[in-house]
Amino acid sequence: MKKEIIINSNADENRIAITEDGKLSELFIENEEYEKVVGDIYLGKVAKVIPGIKAAFIDLGFKQDAFLHFSDVGDQAEDLKTLLGDDSEIDDDDDEEEDTPPQKGQQGGRRGRSPMPRLERGQKIIVQITKEPVGNKGVRVTSKVSLPGRYLVFLPFENKVNASKQIQNLREKRRLKNIVRNYRNSRGLEFGAIIRTVAEEMDEKAIVEDLENLHNSWKEIEKQVKNGTPPVLLFKDLSVTTGVIRDLFRDDVEKVIVDNKKMHKEIQNYVRINSPALLNKVELYKGSKALFDNYGIEQEIHLTLGKRVPLKIGGHLIIEKTEAMYVIDVNSGKYAKSKDQETNSLKTNLDSAREIVRQVRLRDLGGIIVIDFIDVYDDKNKKKVYDELKKEFRKDRAKVTILPMSDFGLVQITRQRVRENVVRSITEQCPLCGGSGIIESSTNILTRIERWIKRYKLDKTRSHGKLQLKVHPMVFKTLKEGTISNMTRLAFKYLLRISLEEDSSLAFQEFRFIQIKTKEDITAKYS
Repeated sequence: MKKEIIINSNADENRIAITEDGKLSELFIENEEYEKVVGDIYLGKVAKVIPGIKAAFIDLGFKQDAFLHFSDVGDQAEDLKTLLGDDSEIDDDDDEEEDTPPQKGQQGGRRGRSPMPRLERGQKIIVQITKEPVGNKGVRVTSKVSLPGRYLVFLPFENKVNASKQIQNLREKRRLKNIVRNYRNSRGLEFGAIIRTVAEEMDEKAIVEDLENLHNSWKEIEKQVKNGTPPVLLFKDLSVTTGVIRDLFRDDVEKVIVDNKKMHKEIQNYVRINSPALLNKVELYKGSKALFDNYGIEQEIHLTLGKRVPLKIGGHLIIEKTEAMYVIDVNSGKYAKSKDQETNSLKTNLDSAREIVRQVRLRDLGGIIVIDFIDVYDDKNKKKVYDELKKEFRKDRAKVTILPMSDFGLVQITRQRVRENVVRSITEQCPLCGGSGIIESSTNILTRIERWIKRYKLDKTRSHGKLQLKVHPMVFKTLKEGTISNMTRLAFKYLLRISLEEDSSLAFQEFRFIQIKTKEDITAKYS
């Protein structure tokens, strides 16, 4: 598989595209409006503990408190006491057995961890952001803090040394673990680490240098913890662009193409220090055509903004978001190469499965995803579609769970949500429909306004006085239409004094009635 990283950079925005065999598979956008916070480490303060939902809310100084589930609480209490000046002993649980990373929800690492964390309101806690805020939900955090490097992930509150499952050679895995353990033991230190795939076959010097850099970064964080009053930002992770180079620029990437001289130089400097063997793969684009246009990426990005995605063999996908999940509908169109309907349906479903996985990765859809495939009746064909999805999702770095196809042709998927999906990051809610996708007719809005006025008049306890009606500019225009305007007609009909004002911040179907004397919004009272 031919894999490339293509970076379009200008003064306001950086766009990083990952292509696989010439097709866009992942897209990252970095601009002033979007600030990457995943990976940032804070000294926070426990704002609330709610045992009923097995979670706590942590004050990090954001608009909304961060969400910390009990399963994401590590055993850092004793370590934090030590850091703040209270002497405590910590058991070393490291051994020579093959280490395996703790499963989700397990504690792993040190012995003696209690199943229920001891969290109290006002308590100081070090946490790391694991998920971006989505909609009206705040960030999600964990107290199992880690510092990512080029070859290692440093775990200050753990004691185990683990290695990536993708390192298949057991001898090499053991060699890498011993490098970390020898460094730790020779200095009398206590920490854990995860050895990344890119560390395979790297010499000891490179591993130790990365380890020393990470350890020094942690020592700086410790200083801030001792002197800081929460909330305090202790560590800021790399920018989106540098993070992509650190995490995704490996031997399997054929080249990195950049269209900005300054960015090209920055990436070269980073790669020269961290992965000098890959330096010759970093190229500066000098073509006359815009970089993303030249690689067909601009058109692909435009497609991600729509809910309709065409398929190669004809037909299309419809991708829609509900409050609780994403729903993807497969439509066959006119494809009928075979006389057998089952064969045609299978072919369309297999083609759709490949495109669905690409769209899920590209749009970075998270949470629950339900796919409505075209009905196939043979169990073998259902399994083929399921297996095709599993095969394609192996390319995905997010955690994915797929259930087999149901009797109704539905496949249910859950996918790890880390950041806000690409569509949301480059779009805004429609000012006309308010995000619903449809708008009410002007006639019906006028009818609703009249109903509101009628209810207002029927209330004998209401206070008298002039009203102000705020509406969307297009509705304002409709109310002003006519020789005797619609607004004037309503005011005379109900013997009310109403001043009309346009408000572009309102959705098309919204209106607001304000009591001018008290400046009180009374819309809800008579709706």
